[in-house]
This record gives sequence, structure tokens and C-alpha cells, in this order.
Amino acid sequence: MSIPLIDLSKLIHESDVVRQNEIKALDKACREIGFFYLTNTGIPTELMAKLMQEAKRFFAQPQDKKNAIDITHCQNHRGYGNIGEEQLDEVGHADWKETFDMALDLPSTHPLAVKYPTMYGPNQNPSDPKTVEVLQDYYVEAFQVAQKLLTAMAQALSLDDDFFTRCFTDHVTVLRMIHYPPRPANDHDNGAGAHTDYGCVTLLLQDQTGGLQVKNRNGEWVDATPIENALVVNIGDLMQRWTNDDYVSTAHRVRASLPDVHRYSFPFFVEPDYETEVSCVASCATKDKPAKYAPILSGDWIQSRFDATYAYREEESREEES
Repeated sequence: MSIPLIDLSKLIHESDVVRQNEIKALDKACREIGFFYLTNTGIPTELMAKLMQEAKRFFAQPQDKKNAIDITHCQNHRGYGNIGEEQLDEVGHADWKETFDMALDLPSTHPLAVKYPTMYGPNQNPSDPKTVEVLQDYYVEAFQVAQKLLTAMAQALSLDDDFFTRCFTDHVTVLRMIHYPPRPANDHDNGAGAHTDYGCVTLLLQDQTGGLQVKNRNGEWVDATPIENALVVNIGDLMQRWTNDDYVSTAHRVRASLPDVHRYSFPFFVEPDYETEVSCVASCATKDKPAKYAPILSGDWIQSRFDATYAYREEESREEES
């Protein structure tokens, strides 16, 4: 299995022939692999470099400064996550990484934050305004890329152009910074355990270190070798449900960094409004292949996956049920 390259500039090209050919290639990648490189995204390379620089500065801070915005103290899951806080592979080890999460910054009094306090609300921001500014700038740029990509996916599925994008008014899309420190000697080799992503699609910016691997249909792990200035895109579980398994959410993992090597990556988890009803799209159901999944609210699905992944969320969920 080789991971294909999709050119975003061709997906929005003024030539019908160029655009349709690239949309067909996109559709093929989503159906057969669920992963592809996205080139010519329009995100300024200078902004990518700044994001990398700010991540290194943020994670190099003293631990107490990072702990001041600890994600476990934030009801809506924003802020800093320490090493071992997340376990993506439910039968494996905790992940060897530290993280920072941000999303739409809404006041705690916002109606959505009041109604869904575990998904909406204010960010816990880094103390350095420069870091916050770069994060916000990249969030805006990546979201524009996501909107163009989702439009092309809708076209590939013979849907209205805005079928997906109209579900992103008050979305819960998350930008994450990840630092994979060098792994201690004789420890296990998971940076991030094998998993699929929760949402619609994920746009990943990664450094040139490597380590991301994708599981092919033969059960073999294939390296997603970094391509400079390209994003790695993968289909998430929610999009697989939406398309009745036509688009595939593929397992992937990150191998631990080598001794003295630090890895940085920036996944942008594209997730729609909480109250988006996700049910099988018309073009993906037939008499011979009826809808496999019951309709579900996007936010309910993502919430359930959060609770299964993060120890502190699972404990809170159990306490609420008792």
C-alpha cells in the first residue's frame, strides 16, 4: 500500500476536467485507504514554521508552568496533557507524549457551553500571547483547508456542495500540539498506540522525524513518511458512519522517538456541531447495502470516545452514573 497524494489546488480548480479528476482520486483514496497526503494547501509555510517553534518553546517550559493549565482541571477538555494521560490503544500501554488542546473559545456563559459544558467553553491558553496568536492563526488556516476538503468529499459522494460544511457553525474541531519525548531505554515503543480517530477527518502537520504508521488491509504497518509542507489526512470514525463504511477509518499509530530525538506533530481534528445528526447519506445506501448504523448526534459519539480514551474522563463518567 502506498499513500496517495491529493492536490488541494486541483480539488478547487476552475477547470472541470482537472477538478473532477482530482475528486475521483480523492474518492478512491477515501474508499480504499482512508489516508492521503494533501499538498498545495495554501497554509503559509512561515506559519507552519512558527507553529513548530512555538510548540518547542511551550513544551520546554518548566513542568509547573505547563501544569498550571492541566487538561484534567478543565471541564471541556482544553489545555495541557501530561505524559501517560492518554491511552489510545485500550489493550496497550499509555501513550508516551505530552499534548496541548484548543478549540473554539466560547465564554462559559454561552448557551452551548451551558448546555454541553464538556464540549464547549473557554480555552486554557498558554501564558505567552505569541504562542496563543500563532495557534489561533493556524487554527483559522487549517479550518479553511478542512472546509475545501469537505466540499470536495461532498461532491465525490454526489451530495450538495455544503452537505458537510453546513454542519460547522458551532463545531468542536480541535487543534492539538503533540511532543513525543525520547523514550527511556528498555521501555515499550508506543508513542501513540494503535487507534482510529473519532471525527470526520484529521489534518496532520508533522515534523520530518517520522514515526507515523498506517495499518494496511493485510495487517501490516506502513510508514507515512513525512513530506515537507504536506498534510497527512485520514478519515475518522464519524465520516465512516456517515458514509456507511464506504469511506474507511484506518488504524494508525506512532512509534516512540529514538534516543535523544524529539518529535512534534499537530493534528487538526475536524468535528462538526454537537447537535449534527449523523445518519447514512443517501448515496451510500442501497437495497443490497442498507444503512448499518443508527443515527447519532455527533457530540454524543465524540463524548463517548473521549470517555473511553482519557482516564480522568472515564472516572468522571462513572461518578455521574453512580
